[in-house]
Amino acid sequence: MVVRIWKWFWSPTLRFGWGAVLIAGGLGGMIFLGSFNAVMEKFNTLEFCVSCHEMEQLVFKEYKKTIHYANRTGVRVTCADCHVPRSWFPKVWRKAQATNELLHKVLGSIDTPQKFEAKRLELAEHVWKYMEKVDSRECRECHSYEAMDFHKQSKDAQEMMGMAMKENVTCIDCHKGIAHKLPDDYE
Repeated sequence: MVVRIWKWFWSPTLRFGWGAVLIAGGLGGMIFLGSFNAVMEKFNTLEFCVSCHEMEQLVFKEYKKTIHYANRTGVRVTCADCHVPRSWFPKVWRKAQATNELLHKVLGSIDTPQKFEAKRLELAEHVWKYMEKVDSRECRECHSYEAMDFHKQSKDAQEMMGMAMKENVTCIDCHKGIAHKLPDDYE
């Protein structure tokens, strides 16, 4: 029985044995996935994110003033750290959703500072809704209640973080505007 399966596996079809076809397909799949992931990671770089002038002239300037950009520890959080999940399937899904953002770039709906500011609240609400849906997953990849030293926080921060932890509040509920300016029409 084993010999018969072995012969079938390697017996020629029109030109190749099934084994050769499966090996070639597996290698091709690995090369495709590796290349796909490399391209995806290139699109996660800070340089790519600020390559359009709207990002460079507006949100990047805001971000450079935050603790996520420069801090005493020298750890820099980039756009992808907050806006792209680390896990592969959620990352691919988020990248697919980002094609809508690229479409609006091409259509010119946010291609000037004035147009961007006019849509800032709508854009921010999309991000906040997403972060609420995933329970601030990207924040929690770096920040966790368990790792916080509450004794090193101010009294107000200790109280608020303790309450948030007990009530299972997600990060974005309290930390809107942490890396970007809040929209002018935000209440």
